[in-house]
Amino acid sequence: MDRRRALTAAGGLATGAFLSLAGPSPTAASAPARVPAPGAPAPYTNPVIWQDFADIDVIRVGGTYYASASTMHYSPGAPVLRSYDLVNWEIAGHAVPVLDFGAKYDLNGARGYVRGIWASSLAYRPSNRTFYWLGQIDFARTYVYTATAVEGPWSRLTTISTPYYDAGLLVDTDDTLYVAYGNTTISVAQLSPDGRDQVRTQQVFTTPSSAGTLEGSRFYKINGQYYIFLTRPANGQYILKSSGGPFGPYTMRQVLLDLRGPIAGGGVPHQGGLVQTQGGAWYYMAFVDAYPGGRVPVLAPVTWNSDGWPVVQLVDGAWGTSYPGPAVPTPPRQVTPMTGVDTFDGTSLKPRWEWNHNPDNTKWSSGNGLTLRTATVTNDLYWARNTLTHRIQGPTSTATVQLDCSAMRDGDRAGLALLRDSSAWIGVRRDGGTTRVAMVNGLTMDSSWNTTGTGTELASAAVSGGRVWLRATADIRPGSARPGTFSYSTDGTNFIRLGPSFSLGNDWRFFMGYRYALFNHATQALGGAVRVLRFELSTP
Repeated sequence: MDRRRALTAAGGLATGAFLSLAGPSPTAASAPARVPAPGAPAPYTNPVIWQDFADIDVIRVGGTYYASASTMHYSPGAPVLRSYDLVNWEIAGHAVPVLDFGAKYDLNGARGYVRGIWASSLAYRPSNRTFYWLGQIDFARTYVYTATAVEGPWSRLTTISTPYYDAGLLVDTDDTLYVAYGNTTISVAQLSPDGRDQVRTQQVFTTPSSAGTLEGSRFYKINGQYYIFLTRPANGQYILKSSGGPFGPYTMRQVLLDLRGPIAGGGVPHQGGLVQTQGGAWYYMAFVDAYPGGRVPVLAPVTWNSDGWPVVQLVDGAWGTSYPGPAVPTPPRQVTPMTGVDTFDGTSLKPRWEWNHNPDNTKWSSGNGLTLRTATVTNDLYWARNTLTHRIQGPTSTATVQLDCSAMRDGDRAGLALLRDSSAWIGVRRDGGTTRVAMVNGLTMDSSWNTTGTGTELASAAVSGGRVWLRATADIRPGSARPGTFSYSTDGTNFIRLGPSFSLGNDWRFFMGYRYALFNHATQALGGAVRVLRFELSTP
């Protein structure tokens, strides 16, 4: 089953456009934002994270907030973010340590682009003080991972034969585990007390044709009522409510539709989840389609009307670009920034990093820099193993890499890419015993994620010595094609522009946004290596 086909068949996304409801629609649940009282927390600005974290599921455990996100073919998968105030976030770990779901996730005879970790769910079970991650893979089965700390180690608890599409996991007040899932037809499953098996599953709701496609379930019990929070991709949010129990019956209410978002040129805030602060206030963390950067988290306060339905607090009829900060206790510490310098001084990678597919762990090491030994003989970067990626910080940012290329061999290619289904890179080419730095454009895929272009060199320059600095700057503001530029240096201070601007594509169908990517692959024979001595992600 292909997600794009499923959405189209069910009346979901149309290519390049947001859909509107067929026929008249109910009034969106909205209310004016409240004026902050004197002494209120400092305001925050949306997006709260200008990086690609889609399909957010957000929870609170004590005084700490956690969120998970989709990562598709990147490994490790399912990052877990942490915050103490819902505004400032750090990446704490990954719930899926390796994508061991088939050879295609190893780039071994097949590829897993736009597969893997889709919308999934994160929950905490107080009875055993354990975090649970649940998600379906390849429309075939569902996997459950658990950990007692989000940093890990995470381990697989079970595999369930029912694929819970876009699932939401609920730990009920009596400790029973339920899962809401589905596309248009919404079902609820009950799991066994140990969470390893499905006890029962039942369809609980059929989306009316007037609402189109609903998916992206998040499951809650609030004041004795059961709620299933659902998205209409990519321009609406609905909610189902039941007073009769987790299996319904449910009634539906529109939360928002075609709501103006807080990112200029971006889409409508949708999907994501609801969370309550220690003080009882509610917030909705959604994402905005903001390509070429990806899907970017935004936050808005929520109130509840007398009938028990959520109401998003708006500013001038839109999702606010700014709101008063959540009233929470002073954070115990500052979170780790998502930008800055990494010198790869530890034996493991920091959680900001994810590989393009699973790596060959015999071909890389960290400590006193990151050593990347060639792992694949190919002229196609999309087939090259051990390409290490980092999300791009918006609205614009620059990645600078210090590279020791003295151990490269003839035919090797190593460098820094702007990676997506249309890519470009700046890097070092070693051929015939000589080394030069080159800018290459025209790495492309088709809509089935097959390679259609392996790149064309547009500019180059001879370099000597064993070290070179490579730099990529990316503008990921949504709304139109944006430029990426490349430059290099032989002293780390004076940078020389190389090649023309690269136009970052902003089509949504690859789902993930552009990333900075470190790569080293062979075109002739294995045996070469490079060492990344320093990586810096900076903003203007």
